[in-house]
Amino acid sequence: MIFLCYPKCTTCQKAMKWLEAKGIAFDERHIKDSNPTLEELRAWHKKSGLPLKKFFNTSGLMYKELNLKDKLPTMSEEEQYNLLASDGMLVKRPMLISDDFVLVGFHEDEWKAVLKIK
Repeated sequence: MIFLCYPKCTTCQKAMKWLEAKGIAFDERHIKDSNPTLEELRAWHKKSGLPLKKFFNTSGLMYKELNLKDKLPTMSEEEQYNLLASDGMLVKRPMLISDDFVLVGFHEDEWKAVLKIK
């Protein structure tokens, strides 16, 4: 599994500690140093079943600076993918990616259910 995170993010830190406490193995990937590619984002989005908007870090500075709240609704899916692939700081984190699922953002109950943890 890939754990896509930004190490300075407190939610990412919390999710990582949670995974480690549950004994779940993962490969950590720094979202800023190793930005998701266009192909990865397309595949993850499709696998997640979530709206593409859920892949945006809506509380990030860049999201706000680019006024994406107003721009996203008028952008094509392709434009949104290209924007996400342009800078890892635009991508929602943490993300947990496996062959079977993609979890976006840390929601403990959801992660427990998907990972089959009591």
